[in-house]
Amino acid sequence: MRAYYYDNVPGDQRRSHDHLPSQPVSDETLTKLNIKYWTIPVEGHEEKINAIAAERGYKNRDNIHVSKEGMGDAYEDKLKIFFSEHMHEDEEIRYILEGQGFFDVRESPSDLWIRLAVEPGDLLVVPAGIYHRFTVDESNMIKAMRLFQDEPKWVPYNRSEETEHNPHRVGYLHDIGVAA
Repeated sequence: MRAYYYDNVPGDQRRSHDHLPSQPVSDETLTKLNIKYWTIPVEGHEEKINAIAAERGYKNRDNIHVSKEGMGDAYEDKLKIFFSEHMHEDEEIRYILEGQGFFDVRESPSDLWIRLAVEPGDLLVVPAGIYHRFTVDESNMIKAMRLFQDEPKWVPYNRSEETEHNPHRVGYLHDIGVAA
């Protein structure tokens, strides 16, 4: 996984949107934001994924294929939904099996976007309460394993005044040492 500050230049969300020169984000910054990640080779990944799932209490999983082939006519609409700034009340856990994409997370308190470029073998944990969004890259395809602490669900809460007071958002800001 590669982390860098998003350039905010208008254009296709599927492009890298990296500054020239790049502005990398340090592991320390990601740790402060409670972003967790591992690199686990896809070949033979099952044992390591199972160990992390057991350690972190992930009880369920499924696979998602984000592509025109995998989603049909709903593909473009789904990409728009995924790329709307939102938060969840649960961790978002993704292990990339094929393809590439980008998770953008809001750095607090700066409110800058950090782009996390993911590829096969990357396991990413986006904490509950952090504002984020997702898109595929220009290859328009990613296959990922989704892991869940409880029953599989994906409930986005789009950023609003109301989400600023959501207990999961407030708790997240408290956890990273930012006053809510």
